Amino acid sequence: MIKVMFKAIPFDKGLVTQALEAGVDTIVTSRDAVELVAQLARVEVLAAEDLNFISLRSSEDEQEASRLLAQGRRVVLARPWEVIPVENILAQSDSLAVEVAGLDEARLAGGILEKGVSEVLVLPEAAAALPAICAAMQAPVDKLELQQATVLSIKPAGLGHRVCVDTMSVLKKGQGMLVGDSSSFTFLVHAETERNEYVAARPFRVNAGGVHAYAMMPDDRTAYLQEVGAGKRVLIVDASGHLSIATVGRAKVEVRPMLQIIAEADGKQGSLFLQNAETIRLVRPNGEPVSVVELTEGDQVLVHLDRAGRHFGMRIEETIEE
Repeated sequence: MIKVMFKAIPFDKGLVTQALEAGVDTIVTSRDAVELVAQLARVEVLAAEDLNFISLRSSEDEQEASRLLAQGRRVVLARPWEVIPVENILAQSDSLAVEVAGLDEARLAGGILEKGVSEVLVLPEAAAALPAICAAMQAPVDKLELQQATVLSIKPAGLGHRVCVDTMSVLKKGQGMLVGDSSSFTFLVHAETERNEYVAARPFRVNAGGVHAYAMMPDDRTAYLQEVGAGKRVLIVDASGHLSIATVGRAKVEVRPMLQIIAEADGKQGSLFLQNAETIRLVRPNGEPVSVVELTEGDQVLVHLDRAGRHFGMRIEETIEE
């Protein structure tokens, strides 16, 4: 995830409020306006005088940026900047901010050397694009490939602790979380957007599975569902593979009867334990949710295949079987 800063120079209360409502992480303003911003919301506020703004006009400027970063200083590359010099600096440091004047420029900065810059500083003239920039930087990779998997078996698995992830977002039909017993094979578990005559819809909720299961998280990480709690950000995926981010309001762990679902895709098998209840759904290839109590062997559901190998949620290269 790439942090989004907004440059409030000169200070404009309306623009700062707009930036805060868009979800920026930091406001950069003049030193004499720091307290004015701090009165509006609990947010990181930086004085521009404490940052090192560098214009890349020569190789000496690149070297100066790298030198300051090596000293732990905060460096912002002023517009205009070119990709190659930014690549050279990023090759030596993971902490670099660049000024951007729109969504396209922010996306470009977020993809340099694949990892992207650590922060973008949005200029005042791009204030209208802040919601789109914040959304794009929260999930700089905006799509994952989903595959069709064939359900091989659905069988009762006794009682187990399962996790309901209640987000602070209203999710839509087709959206959910990628969850699985292996990080290399995760199922798209649908949010509780559907209602029936017995249960009202709870579109903020994903009844995600057993406490031991992996959930795909932002920044190409995974977490055990047991670790997902209030304030965490989780990856939301729709049936087309498009990504967004939701913040968790709470996670409920309760003992419930469980089902084990085993499926196969591209010669790989994966499994997932879900609560045995009508409101728990996977997703068919056409984007329609299907309840686990209606699921049958031979049905097709959406999954994500990946390489195995995680350590504390981070991708690693090693020989591993799960």
